[in-house]
Amino acid sequence: MSTSADAVVRCWATTDPAYNDYHDFEWGRPVTDERGLFERLCLEGFQSGLSWLTILRKRDNFRAAFASFDPDVVAGFDERDVERLLGDAGIVRHRGKIEAAIANARGVLALRESGTPLDRLMWEYRDRDEAAAHELSKRLKAAGFRFVGPTTVYSAMQACGIVNDHRADCHVRAEVEASRSRAGA
Repeated sequence: MSTSADAVVRCWATTDPAYNDYHDFEWGRPVTDERGLFERLCLEGFQSGLSWLTILRKRDNFRAAFASFDPDVVAGFDERDVERLLGDAGIVRHRGKIEAAIANARGVLALRESGTPLDRLMWEYRDRDEAAAHELSKRLKAAGFRFVGPTTVYSAMQACGIVNDHRADCHVRAEVEASRSRAGA
């Protein structure tokens, strides 16, 4: 639990303004579009083994490097793009994670072509518990996704509002729940 001088209760302890803004205005708010979900899955994959704050601080660079996470564009990336991205100090330069983002874009297209687009697939798991992330992870992997183990998938579910894991005493929990209801998500 985090509290600041003004006694605002948050779900985690931090004094970093960027992290507080992320918690207060993004984390758990519904993301219902394919591109937004693709971005969150990729960024959660890049975060593996690192601090989320590292990814948050590099997010604009990731968006620039990965064509605003447009899956149609990223699916066409080739080895030249991988090499370009490996040379980009503004992002996490990990070959496996970069190649996973490209594979994930292709997975988004495969899901779309199969008649179960990413947004529909992920929101099938609305308000499910952490155990459901294992099933969703398997389904994503079957579509060609990488770096989408159950922990990464559940983190994306939390970040995208598929589940509302804000603490009961968190100052934005009710507001997040209301935004999830308004979105019909």
